[in-house]
Amino acid sequence: MKRKLLSILLLAAAMVANAGQKISGGNETLPSPRTNETSQSAPSKGKYDSFKVSIYVRAYEVDKMKDMHWLDSTWNVISRQLDVDKIYLETHRDLLIVDDATLDQAKKFFQSKGIETAGGITYTIDESNSFETFCYSDPEHRKMVQKIAEHTAKHFDEFILDDFFFTSCKSDIEIKTKGTQSWTDYRLKLMTEAGRNLVLNPAKKVNPKVKVIIKYPNWYDHFQGLGFNLEQGPQLFDGIWTGTETRDPGSNQHLQNYLSYNVIRYFHNLRPGHNGGGWVDSGGIQMGMDRYAEQLHLTMLSKTPEIILFAYNQLIGVDLRPEFRTPWQGQGTSFNYDEMVAPFKQKDGSTVVPTTMARIAGVTLRQTDELTKKLGNPVGIKSYKPFHALGEDFLQNYLGMIGLPMDMYPAFPTDQKVVLLTAQAAKDPTVVDKIKKQLQSGRDVVITSGLLKSIPEKIAEVSELRCTDLKAIVNDFGKYGQSKREFLIPQVLYQTNDCWEIVSAGRPLTGGVSGYPIVLRAPFSTGNMYVLTIPDDMGNLYDYPASALNEIRRIMSKDLGIYIEGPSKVGLFLYDNQTLVVENFNDEPVEIHVVADEKMASKLTDLLGGEVLNYITTVSLDKRNPSIRQNVFRLSLLPHSYKAFKYSK
Repeated sequence: MKRKLLSILLLAAAMVANAGQKISGGNETLPSPRTNETSQSAPSKGKYDSFKVSIYVRAYEVDKMKDMHWLDSTWNVISRQLDVDKIYLETHRDLLIVDDATLDQAKKFFQSKGIETAGGITYTIDESNSFETFCYSDPEHRKMVQKIAEHTAKHFDEFILDDFFFTSCKSDIEIKTKGTQSWTDYRLKLMTEAGRNLVLNPAKKVNPKVKVIIKYPNWYDHFQGLGFNLEQGPQLFDGIWTGTETRDPGSNQHLQNYLSYNVIRYFHNLRPGHNGGGWVDSGGIQMGMDRYAEQLHLTMLSKTPEIILFAYNQLIGVDLRPEFRTPWQGQGTSFNYDEMVAPFKQKDGSTVVPTTMARIAGVTLRQTDELTKKLGNPVGIKSYKPFHALGEDFLQNYLGMIGLPMDMYPAFPTDQKVVLLTAQAAKDPTVVDKIKKQLQSGRDVVITSGLLKSIPEKIAEVSELRCTDLKAIVNDFGKYGQSKREFLIPQVLYQTNDCWEIVSAGRPLTGGVSGYPIVLRAPFSTGNMYVLTIPDDMGNLYDYPASALNEIRRIMSKDLGIYIEGPSKVGLFLYDNQTLVVENFNDEPVEIHVVADEKMASKLTDLLGGEVLNYITTVSLDKRNPSIRQNVFRLSLLPHSYKAFKYSK
């Protein structure tokens, strides 16, 4: 049945190329646009100081825009609550192709409002059927994919491919064509070829000016298995985009809040200057308005130049509800529900009563714009993630949630005092040579227990360590305090006096007498290799006592000269213009310390309020380098709130 439907749609898609034809019933079409026509109408000045705000419109809603009353009334709902710079009009989703006339009408409407327009494609056959994708070795499907790209390029000088330019198809055609290759190897080659020959080349033949952007979703550690090629894709396409949705961190994809920032930084490092922006949907808003606002805010803390709000239907259809007001509201938190839902006046003097989530986006992004324009370029602890690597999936986002500023790179960093290596680094067969070179230059590496377990024979060239299959139940960290619950860690074993335990954990509260390394130091040449034990459930990193986390932060922050002390679920964001943001992801207030090299900071100045925070004491926390002294600043953070500072001498 679907093959027959595809055949019918192929014929319909071919008709799109002819002026005056229709794809389906509806209004008569206008003449087809000239291929050299500019499809964007850029306003002379954006509505925000440091980024653009855009909306993505699914093909379902674009198709409804043939009805001018529906278009005008729905746009009025959004535009009265949210300032918008750009609209992405989707031409295809789930075998629905929007006709020429409707696309032309929608473009002209938005351009008359001073809104830039661009196109979009979602290459799904049936999104409701586990995101059913096209089969890119099927000749019939290939023709359809190409026709959709040509149709879109005819109307727009820029279009973006939504999340689904991958393949999960395991049809008989794909099984036969794959042969003896792994699914990962097969799909990487297949989708790279399809991107070039079915989308890019045909689109540019129709419209030589067109820019084709691929939007990568948020599940980056698993891309290669479905054909997303981060090694070649960012170089192949004209630009990339980043899915920064994290929604409910405890369900489905288990993506932690910090990913909304971290994934932008990773994609930026794949091809600097070509990551166009972040992309957030309404998922997670059921957890409270704060959760949605945080995703928007964290995306923009990455200093990305644009954000796309997905999608038009959500911005008109998700109504403000009392349950969006979380229990910790009313304390003066950064994201203030009561202010967001209160009536407000527009420039023309009229009063608007907020009705949908568009108002939440409008207030959050306007508030974040005031902050981000004062921030420099992000900096962090560099972590090496080779292309197509698996292992300790998404760990860097958990580390970000315990206050470690992350910055992932596809190449081994050679300019750092400390480099972080997770199990993913085992993908590089020369990684131990790189480790030894780093250590012999007097610098450090931090490896995880996962990397040790992956390549113990190679790590033995530095230190004869083992990460066994045995587990330990721990709840007590000795002088570093106790966790609130017991949890499992892998047992890391070492030879006495060859390595030194910095942080240990055991189970004395329930009668146990054994202890196991949480942080282990293995000297080599003039450097140190540290082993960081990762619990079986990475979420148990949040259960490490604050003092243990402080030690981890101190060891890993040597390149930054600044770190935080305090509980987990507090993020630190650093920038190269001596600014920083600290953000509390907990449901309750927390008190933290900002610890900075005394040569870097003797005061913190609030970026938004101007108040000056002086240090409370000066300490020397590195016993091996007592001459290095730090100034300590104390500050409090309300639930789901942030503070930003400029630090100076």
